[in-house]
Amino acid sequence: MRLPLLGGCQCGAVRYEIRAAPLTVYACHCTECQRQSAGAFSLSMVVPREAVIIVAGAPKEWRRVHESGRIIDCVLCGNCGVRLYHRPERNPKIVVFKPGTLDDTKWLHPVGHIWTRSAQPWFVIPQDTVNYDRQPPDLVRLIEAWQSHQAS
Repeated sequence: MRLPLLGGCQCGAVRYEIRAAPLTVYACHCTECQRQSAGAFSLSMVVPREAVIIVAGAPKEWRRVHESGRIIDCVLCGNCGVRLYHRPERNPKIVVFKPGTLDDTKWLHPVGHIWTRSAQPWFVIPQDTVNYDRQPPDLVRLIEAWQSHQAS
């Protein structure tokens, strides 16, 4: 991993830089992420909000009110529709990126899995990662696991 992290949407209209190291990377198996990614799960990469710079294009925003009442501003390309990241209202210090939009994804390694209760039955959840059957109360254990993974 080399900073800044560079990435963008599928059509190339929106480009970004991330100028700080990620705090953690995990897989989310909630049904919303399954629908959004058209897959079994979606990777999430948490970064400090002030580290995100849009360097080209003007992404669109969509405010999502989760059934739990949590509010998330979803940032996506208005042309191709690729979701780039989320800004959770309850935590204004972070952004939750969709790291599949990075130019270099070879170094990505999820250290945990959340919403495992809705994981596809054919996907085996690793037992040596930090796992939650629902939304974790905070990101502390996932951040600690990421820091440990980076140190090794």
